[in-house]
Amino acid sequence: MRITQGTFSFLPDLSDEQIARQVEYCLGQGWAMAIETTDDPHPRNTYWEMFGPPMFDVRDAAAIMGELARCRAAFPDQYIRLTAFDASHGVESVVLAFIVNRPAVEPGFRLVRQEAEGRTVRYGIESYAVQARPEGARYAGTHVAPDAAGL
Repeated sequence: MRITQGTFSFLPDLSDEQIARQVEYCLGQGWAMAIETTDDPHPRNTYWEMFGPPMFDVRDAAAIMGELARCRAAFPDQYIRLTAFDASHGVESVVLAFIVNRPAVEPGFRLVRQEAEGRTVRYGIESYAVQARPEGARYAGTHVAPDAAGL
């Protein structure tokens, strides 16, 4: 399952050259760049971990790409995204965010159905990353010995 969050997420992964061009565009707009990581990209998990402080004063795309390389080396099996922050009056918000690194295996999500009072049915999603089950043993009816599932 491919996580689709942020700009460009429905496209194939961007090359480093394409990422650098996007960084140059952001810097040209006067936006500050930041690098964030997570191992649980739940759609409501909007606050990923910062990799260093936001780069408000950095105006060189090569420096940001260097930081991205350091982040990829430190967290090769996590999601990494670049964010661009527009600090201008009236905006003061993230205006662009895109994933630049993905784990080799993306865990995905499952739909959780809960029946409540009356005929009420509630739905939610849960990340497979929070479960201790291997990919082939995630679904109901699949049995894996506790030792094999790591439970």
